[in-house]
Amino acid sequence: QVQLSESGGGSAQAGGSLRLSCTVSGYAYSSNCMGWFRQAPGKERERVAILYTGGDVTRYADSVKGRFTISHDNAKNTLYLQMNSLEPEDTAMYYCAADLLSPRDCLQDRSNGRVIKYWGQGTQVTVPS
Repeated sequence: QVQLSESGGGSAQAGGSLRLSCTVSGYAYSSNCMGWFRQAPGKERERVAILYTGGDVTRYADSVKGRFTISHDNAKNTLYLQMNSLEPEDTAMYYCAADLLSPRDCLQDRSNGRVIKYWGQGTQVTVPS
């Protein structure tokens, strides 16, 4: 059973920064597709950033390009999301997710994560306006 646990959420002023962490444990195989998703009240879940570990290929939502950075530390089995220049529109519950997928399924997924099997419980990020 794969387990994911997020931390690092909280409240930050507009223009500030937060770093989210996601520890992955209990896997019997390596997850090569890892990502961050978010869902704001009344809105659909959206993919924020995805990372395919084969070559460390990343993709970002247009709304966070240049502000957010996804990375992972294999030795610590941890996925990160560095969020800079935060905006009120970034307020949402943030979820990490992981699975073993093909590069296409991982990077070109348009289903906002429906192809990914394992999810964390989420961590709230609030940027007051």
